[in-house]
Amino acid sequence: MRPVLWYHPNMQPSVVELFNQAADLPEEDRATLAGLLIESLDTETDDGVEQTWQVEVQRRLSELDSGSVKTVPWESVRARILKRPHDSQS
Repeated sequence: MRPVLWYHPNMQPSVVELFNQAADLPEEDRATLAGLLIESLDTETDDGVEQTWQVEVQRRLSELDSGSVKTVPWESVRARILKRPHDSQS
């Protein structure tokens, strides 16, 4: 099932076309493309933060590999988020 594209009136048709092409890619390729696009927005690099993230990623991968943590499907997480009452204090 193709995700629904939220259309903004100022969005160029080429963006919609690119989205439609990307939406037809296999899931793994879409995830890779999303990561690359996000990385392309981050033009300023803080070496300390990058190193900290690398340590955190390795820690989380080790937890997954050891079986000490379990993954939760996105559909389950999304459902839980949507069920929560909106926080009126934010």
